[in-house]
Amino acid sequence: MHALTDTWHEFKTMDKRRRALQAINLLLVISTALMTWKFFMVASWSESPIVVVLSGSMEPAYYRGDILFLELTYNPPMNVGDVVVYKLGDRDIPIVHRIISVHEEKDELYMLTKGDNNRVNDRGLYSQGQFWITRKDLMGRVWFYIPYVGIITIWLNDYPPLKYALISFMVIVGLTSREPQG
Repeated sequence: MHALTDTWHEFKTMDKRRRALQAINLLLVISTALMTWKFFMVASWSESPIVVVLSGSMEPAYYRGDILFLELTYNPPMNVGDVVVYKLGDRDIPIVHRIISVHEEKDELYMLTKGDNNRVNDRGLYSQGQFWITRKDLMGRVWFYIPYVGIITIWLNDYPPLKYALISFMVIVGLTSREPQG
């Protein structure tokens, strides 16, 4: 608690120029993060190039908390065995599952998916009357992953006070950190 009061006191005693510099530094960090995200979007051709596995339906291939990097290219074409991430129109949360059947008809690609740890295919998850997922449903194909690092994201979503505390801490540190004296 003492450190927090010291930080608050330091912030209050800053002159306007130093406050402006700290605010600019914070904005630079945020803009760098956004530019990095946009770079991944362009490089992967996907609107959501990075996702976190939220359930155990893909175990043992991917576990809850793994971070998946996606690409949305059709060269090479989607094949049985590829792990894809798709989002259905009426659901907010994307689904990470493996393609178990593919067929093409009139320049449209139709795919049936299933979680590795599930007993049945995903037709029960699809929208009513939908029997296949198509290109419009796809967010991307998994090309790389980092195990367990995304568990932090899950904790932040499961415990909102933790998320707000972390964001507040980062803003305070960003606004009050000192430039090295040299």
